Amino acid sequence: MRRKEKQIIEQKLIEKILEKNTICRIGFVDGEKPYLIPLNYGYNDNKLYVHTALKGKKIEILKKNNNVCVEITDSIEIVTSELACHFGTRFRSVLCNGKIYPVIELEEKVAGLKIIMKQHTGNDDWDIPEAVVEKILVLKVEIDSMTGKISGL
Repeated sequence: MRRKEKQIIEQKLIEKILEKNTICRIGFVDGEKPYLIPLNYGYNDNKLYVHTALKGKKIEILKKNNNVCVEITDSIEIVTSELACHFGTRFRSVLCNGKIYPVIELEEKVAGLKIIMKQHTGNDDWDIPEAVVEKILVLKVEIDSMTGKISGL
């Protein structure tokens, strides 16, 4: 990171940002072009879980290359000024690199969906019918590295 004074050193703060938010942006590697999409997620034990349709562009991309970059930002606030070039933004963000995999086993799919639900509701005691689970794809990002950045807070 170029601006070391903005780097989040405390792993606990990075984890807090991952646990607090609900939307991530996943960057896929589509040949020579990036493909970026926002998704709801759940975080647990150095893994992110997302759910999606069984078919689509991201599924075709990950069959060829399962390397991903994930971005999560929170505490966003625009800082205004009387001068155009003195505007800024206060924020905290986390950037993760890893690999994304389809979750195959029913038990892990349900567990992943409960992690997502807990992220969004605070509750992981959900009854998730098998018929629903069969109609969606649960993806797991196994995080290899993560960095955090804070600006203006």
